[in-house]
Amino acid sequence: MVVAIIAIGTAGVSLALRDAAGSGLEREAQRLAALLESGRAQSRATGVPVRWHTTPQGFEFEGLPTGALPNHWLGGDTTVSGTNTLQLGPEPLIDPQAVVLGSASQPGRALRVATDGLRPFAVQAGAQP
Repeated sequence: MVVAIIAIGTAGVSLALRDAAGSGLEREAQRLAALLESGRAQSRATGVPVRWHTTPQGFEFEGLPTGALPNHWLGGDTTVSGTNTLQLGPEPLIDPQAVVLGSASQPGRALRVATDGLRPFAVQAGAQP
């Protein structure tokens, strides 16, 4: 009986802790989508062009005041492949754009943060920019 309880508890813990790196990548992608939409909204509101691009330390929003939005990844293993620059405005309609996020600890996993230019940035599975 005791062994059965321990086995059930172990199974529950392993399910709760599964794929921590994968959920971290999803958190990064959701956060980036929200930050890009915030930068896009600020660009439209001020009429100033805003450009997002990666840096060795994380990323940067050119055109916004320093410190207006975060400029670093939550985890240290987030990578960007393909396009590393996005134009966020000030026009209400922008070109379709995407950036692919990956994880150094899980090289086969990637999430795409993209917009068709009209709709908000959203997270999609897959690695095609």
